[in-house]
Amino acid sequence: MSYDLVEANLFHKTNRSPIVLYDFIFFLLHRMANNNLKHRSKELTGLHGDKNWAKRAPARAMLRAVDFKNEEDFDKPLIALAAPYTNGTPCNDQIDELGKTLKSEIYSAGAMPIIFGTPVVSDGISMGTEAMKYSLVSREIIADCIETMINGYLCDGSVTIGGCDKSIPGAVMPLLRTNVPSVFVYGGTIRPGKYKGQDLNIVSSFEAVGQHGAGNIDDEELKQIECHSCPGAGSCGGMYTANTMASIMEAVGMNLSGSASHNAMTENNKSVSEDKKNDMKQAAKAVMNLLRQDIKPRDIVTRESIENAVTVMMAVGGSTNGVLHVLAMAREAEVDFTIDDFNRMNEKTPIIGNFKPTGKYVMSDLDAIGGIPLIMKELMDAGMLHTDCMTVSGKTIAENLENIGKIPNTQDVITSIANPLYEPGHHLVILKGNLAPEGSVLKLSGKTLHSHTGPARVFEDEESCLNAILAGKIIDNDVIIVRNEGPAGGPGMREMLAPSAALIGAGLGKTVALITDGRFSGGSHGIMIGHVAPEAFRGGTIGILQEGDEITIDVDNKELNVNLTEEELEKRKAEWKQMKPRYTRGTLAKYAKLVHSASEGAITS
Repeated sequence: MSYDLVEANLFHKTNRSPIVLYDFIFFLLHRMANNNLKHRSKELTGLHGDKNWAKRAPARAMLRAVDFKNEEDFDKPLIALAAPYTNGTPCNDQIDELGKTLKSEIYSAGAMPIIFGTPVVSDGISMGTEAMKYSLVSREIIADCIETMINGYLCDGSVTIGGCDKSIPGAVMPLLRTNVPSVFVYGGTIRPGKYKGQDLNIVSSFEAVGQHGAGNIDDEELKQIECHSCPGAGSCGGMYTANTMASIMEAVGMNLSGSASHNAMTENNKSVSEDKKNDMKQAAKAVMNLLRQDIKPRDIVTRESIENAVTVMMAVGGSTNGVLHVLAMAREAEVDFTIDDFNRMNEKTPIIGNFKPTGKYVMSDLDAIGGIPLIMKELMDAGMLHTDCMTVSGKTIAENLENIGKIPNTQDVITSIANPLYEPGHHLVILKGNLAPEGSVLKLSGKTLHSHTGPARVFEDEESCLNAILAGKIIDNDVIIVRNEGPAGGPGMREMLAPSAALIGAGLGKTVALITDGRFSGGSHGIMIGHVAPEAFRGGTIGILQEGDEITIDVDNKELNVNLTEEELEKRKAEWKQMKPRYTRGTLAKYAKLVHSASEGAITS
């Protein structure tokens, strides 16, 4: 019976049956319970019986034109629902359906969803072009959009969906800003493509370009790899940035336990997977539970939970972009966690995940054996996690993992702590020195590199570097320098997947180093050092390097140096002049003025 009918029966009829009275009591209790969850939105919609009910009539008038069809809808909490759908990338192509499912589930759970989209920039599609400059920038735009909707509607809670790389940290950063009870849910991983008995993914296509440029494959083979790399919707399949960030969000407690590895689509890629549909249902229940318990994102994202996240990131061999995004999240949560903490975590965490780009498997393979909880249980049993950290389930890490079994010994997707793929200290290393006083990020991923010294080959942008590689102008032992690609100088800190993949394709991945103030894709591997800070545009040493300067990468001592005297360095710095900004208006110009150093997460807030 509707609330309107109950009230009519009670107040306008003389025959008041016990059933009507029961319904009315239930109505009052339900209304009171929901009103108690309208911590913020009561100011927007008003509350029945409160002094602001009459004056909020215009707001309700507009809401009645959309989904607020029943009187009781105004007694329900408002939940912001960020569903960043676009058909411009497989990573987010399924999010339209996921958003609709989640909207329905939130309504069924007793709340009113306010659904909206955000911009999405595809790294894989924009890679190697000017468009890529908007990729990292989009993280900030997504975060600002979600913050605007949460606060613009005085929402009581939020559920955000993420797919492509930047839409994941972009979906969580505003939750830490606004600090309303919230859940993040991942859109799901893509399934691998199949060709000649091999699993393919988007990085297969990038590396095929290098093989083609080196004359190792012909036009038809390149086309076949292109056509088989991405068979359906979902985020890039290896332990690249999207799956790294999904794993981080599960480990930090903001993502539903077990959901990070779920496939976006069914095996035939015809429809959204049942696992993902169920994730939407569980997310709706979770946000209502968080509202009732008043558990907020900053209760979940703490220094201890960030350490859990970085431990998992190291254990799975995650993307260097995780450094940027974790630093940004820590800043939004006002948690003291700095770039130097990554070395501390790396030195005690072995790699147990055998994932692409350096390993054999993709996220779908991990899902088949138990997902991220299996890895976390192994780390927990080894005493490597803070087990009392709260999660969006309303339970602690220990409670979430209580019934998770041991790693199966019949597979090699993941190994044990006792018998890791690589010992601690062999994944992400923060290097400092006169070339990177604030820091830089080297991705070892199990490599036994101790040092590398070679001549600088200096390029002012990614395009000229890629052209030189494809033209055969880079030789063994070279140290490629790509500068003016930093957060402010680029602006936008483009990823160097195209040149790094070209080096791999040309057979130079183990003998040539690439150093940049830009970034690398989670799909990059080889001797790659990114995030050099300070960047060239802001007077960093990388901006005064000259062709042929001797560069030394000293992994053992965690240093990155150019072998010049202090006098020569000071002389060059005195002669250095900042280049003119590449953009003077619009989004990129505003970003360049606001963005912080990569060593601080390249944040703008």
